[in-house]
Amino acid sequence: MPEQLWFTQLLNRLFAGPVDALLRAVHLPPAYPQAPITNAVAMEVLVLAFLLLLFALVRSRLSVENPGALQHLVEGTEGFIVGQSREIIGHHSEGFTAFLTSLGLFILTCNLIGLIPGFESPTGVPVVPLGCAIVAFFYYQVNGFKHAGVGYLKHFAGPMPLLAPLMIPIEIISHLARVLSLTIRLFANMFAGDLVTLVFFSLIPIGFPMVFMGLHIGVSLLQAYIFVLLTTVYLAGAVAEEH
Repeated sequence: MPEQLWFTQLLNRLFAGPVDALLRAVHLPPAYPQAPITNAVAMEVLVLAFLLLLFALVRSRLSVENPGALQHLVEGTEGFIVGQSREIIGHHSEGFTAFLTSLGLFILTCNLIGLIPGFESPTGVPVVPLGCAIVAFFYYQVNGFKHAGVGYLKHFAGPMPLLAPLMIPIEIISHLARVLSLTIRLFANMFAGDLVTLVFFSLIPIGFPMVFMGLHIGVSLLQAYIFVLLTTVYLAGAVAEEH
């Protein structure tokens, strides 16, 4: 059985039976029935609970006359996403703000939680970045169809009808490659960052690893930004007026 974090052990102690039964019901029996919840899933649950608590706290303290530091921070994040979306997508980008902001905060928190002793970054496990990439993929595809209807399929045929038999498979492969690109970029950077930080903590536990923790924070911020930026670019292509 793989090593479990303390929070993973807690979840397995409480919910191993129901989770095991659910996985077997959908024909996905876990390798370890007594511990079907992995560290990555446990960390995602923790991140989700933290973000829900954060949003509830911000909502309960909203103030026009006297906004607090937390409200300023959240409003600044939302304003950054709005500004970037408006530049890339256009004037009709406001409907995507909630998704892009939530996606960015989720990935950023998953990236940073590994810096806390006793936890690890779930984005350092391939399945979590893959899940985020699949969600982003379906989100912009669905919005492409919502925006243009069946006419969205013309996007895959290219500008010239004669080239459609060639362009359609190329476009399909290109769109599927986006999922792979988003996954590998996020996973590889977070896995490498966690590994380097862990190595230096084991070799030189005092002082020097702080430099790599700072680099890890920078990489975490950058990778969350790049993921949201690319998702915004893909959205812009899916809902562009000319489609």
